[in-house]
Amino acid sequence: MDAGRGRSENIDPADQWVLNPNTGEYELRLSPSAPQSPQSPVPGPRRRPVPRPDATTARPPAVPGRQVPPPRRRRAEPEEPPGRRGRRPRKTKTKKALLWTGGTMAFVLVAAATGGYLYLKHLEGNVDTIDVGEAGASSFRKDEAFNILIIGTDKRTGAGNEGYGDKNSVGHADTTILLHVAKDRSNATAMSIPRDMIVDIPECRTKLEDGTEKVIPGLQGVRFNRSLGESGRDPGCTMDTVKEFSGITPDHFMMVDFNAVKTLTTAVNGVTVCLNRPIKDEKSKLDLPKGESKIEGEDALAFVRTRKAFSNSSDLDRIKAQQQFLGSLMRKMSSSDTLTSPTKLLKLAEAASEALTVDKAIGKVGTLKDLALELKKVPTKNITFTTVPVKDNPAEVIKATVVVNETTAPQVFDMIKNDVSFTEVKGEKKKEAAAVAARLKGTKADASEVRVRILNGGAESGSAQGQLTYLQTQEGVSKSENAGNADAEQARTTLEYAPDQADQARRLADIMGLSGSALKPGESELNAQGLPTMTLILGKDFKGAGLKLDASSAKAPDVQKSTADKVQCAG
Repeated sequence: MDAGRGRSENIDPADQWVLNPNTGEYELRLSPSAPQSPQSPVPGPRRRPVPRPDATTARPPAVPGRQVPPPRRRRAEPEEPPGRRGRRPRKTKTKKALLWTGGTMAFVLVAAATGGYLYLKHLEGNVDTIDVGEAGASSFRKDEAFNILIIGTDKRTGAGNEGYGDKNSVGHADTTILLHVAKDRSNATAMSIPRDMIVDIPECRTKLEDGTEKVIPGLQGVRFNRSLGESGRDPGCTMDTVKEFSGITPDHFMMVDFNAVKTLTTAVNGVTVCLNRPIKDEKSKLDLPKGESKIEGEDALAFVRTRKAFSNSSDLDRIKAQQQFLGSLMRKMSSSDTLTSPTKLLKLAEAASEALTVDKAIGKVGTLKDLALELKKVPTKNITFTTVPVKDNPAEVIKATVVVNETTAPQVFDMIKNDVSFTEVKGEKKKEAAAVAARLKGTKADASEVRVRILNGGAESGSAQGQLTYLQTQEGVSKSENAGNADAEQARTTLEYAPDQADQARRLADIMGLSGSALKPGESELNAQGLPTMTLILGKDFKGAGLKLDASSAKAPDVQKSTADKVQCAG
């Protein structure tokens, strides 16, 4: 389709929505040669024409012996004040489709709104794919939580980017964000990963163009950004590195270069950012006043790349600015100003698709569409931006790198792994959360009165016996027993109990650090003495005998975070 020709002839894309008489739906005809159905005159007082898929032209009734003239287009009428002029058929369904698809994955927005399958195929051809093998999921599952690793490289690809980054760079992981989308789509977490964070890069396998595999040795104690590009490492190696230091498994990846920031911001006519003080950075060429500014193109790229101009000139300050920028871009892409403008949608579609490289599992048109529609379900107010908790590298005298903070990071990682929101979910979700939390409120039985059978449902071998020993010798839970292995493995530790055992359940939850969601009201089992007993199943999240599971609770850790719906100032 010739999307550019219509614009060069000064045809407003909004005028290219036409009625398909075969389906009764409106479609975006990008080719100016596409026929538009003429409308029949409407007798009586002028009013808004009503589109009819089976009657797009008016013909007089047939009379024997008389030739029926060809249909005529409606004659242009004098312009009248707004509200009285006869207008083209309403685009109600079109607008609903646009608003329905949301502001994510712009190139899918156009296709979902127009039903333009061929145009989607064109956009799919813009997207590059890489086979990361076992490093990622083999397919996209719409009914599960998922993790996407978003990677911004410092490779000098694209016109006008010769002056950015390292001219000899093979494309390191300059900006990396792990996006976790909850199973119920009520929330999402975007966790930034500092490029200067010291990690161990595991051995990884990459697929060459001839189909063979190359094994790339691992590295110990190096910057995270070296997980991509160096020695031929592909995004699969970066995905493996994330799993190595966090325990979180990325399912898919999306990779962009410098051009993505420039083209996407230009497509939406700029985004608004905010600074606590004026900034003039010679290195990035950023020159902005204090307060809010609208930026696009080169200025937008300078904003997300600058770091020397911020208070401590670190990558961590740059990450905060990038998170603010992404929140603003999300708000702009999902605004009605963008969603109801075919011109902006077409620009976004081209810009987003040309900037993307993804794993093969999501590289097809249908999968990209499914992914976009799942992402758009998440409210921006429940998208949390945070950063891997880090601290200065103790091995350095002159501080240049950071390391994972072993005190606070595990809780953040566990919340993501266990699909726990960093934001308060309102409405029915809030009521449900309150009901779950209420399970922990009330009287607690004495530890000596707690009867529980322990099963291993995915924890390390020997965990059930280890926890039993701890409970009996350290906590006084003497009426407990090892019941062996559970029938199936499960991700999270759970405690099932009968209604009259709620006080026992609360005591054991207090001892083990179980959240309200881990407590499952149900039925009791009979122990060896024939007495009703609670059932504790140790899941894959079990950390070891005597270690509490507080990280899976709904209380967010004390870490830096923000949400996509709020404007924050950087600097």
